[in-house]
Amino acid sequence: MAQIEQSDGGKKKKGAQKKMSIHVDFTPMVDMNMLLITFFMLCTTMIKSQTLQISLPSNEKVEQEQQNKAKESQAVTLILDTERDDEGNVKYDEETGRPAHLIYYYFGKPDVADENNDGILDNSTLQVEKFIGNQNGETQGIRKILHDRNKTVLGKIALLKNDWKNKTISDEEYQKRAKEIRNDSLITDRPVVVIKAGPNASWESLIGALDEMQINQISRYQIDNINKTDSILIADYLAKNPKK
Repeated sequence: MAQIEQSDGGKKKKGAQKKMSIHVDFTPMVDMNMLLITFFMLCTTMIKSQTLQISLPSNEKVEQEQQNKAKESQAVTLILDTERDDEGNVKYDEETGRPAHLIYYYFGKPDVADENNDGILDNSTLQVEKFIGNQNGETQGIRKILHDRNKTVLGKIALLKNDWKNKTISDEEYQKRAKEIRNDSLITDRPVVVIKAGPNASWESLIGALDEMQINQISRYQIDNINKTDSILIADYLAKNPKK
């Protein structure tokens, strides 16, 4: 509380102005602030942060052995590349305006047979796609390739998602059962994707490839280094399909 005290300085002079000293007591204000802080601490609802859930590789030895011994029909290899100019800057696609990322891919084992010794592979199955995503409600580019290879898992998760949207199952139950579907060893057509970054690939292309793993619900994937066989496949593809 504020208090005003009058003081005459110990002397009384006729016609002299009286001096007043003002004293402010902040104790009630401090008490009020502490009460307000306590009130907000007890009544405030904390907002749960929304984060991207990433399926990290498991440390279990059994799962690692299964990945290393993947069937040829399940294996998909992605080789990432980024087109650059003479100064090393990333080029942009004229149609889409996006960075010119290329994804070379093949299924199973690479075929580098050259019986004619003419520098051209006999039955190379290397193909190329781009990061396009969805257009007009349909998957395009490399997303479509991965989507078609993981149809069984995506179909089961789509049915599960309908139950979640209809609120017949909780968020925790949906996440638990979706994880079980992604890791279900009884689904024999689950792909195993090997992601390899070429010398010109940018970090953006690698992040884009990892995003496609999440979007297509692919739980078995790994990042590896490009090797000599991959370089031969790319050189053969460029020789057969020269850039205009």
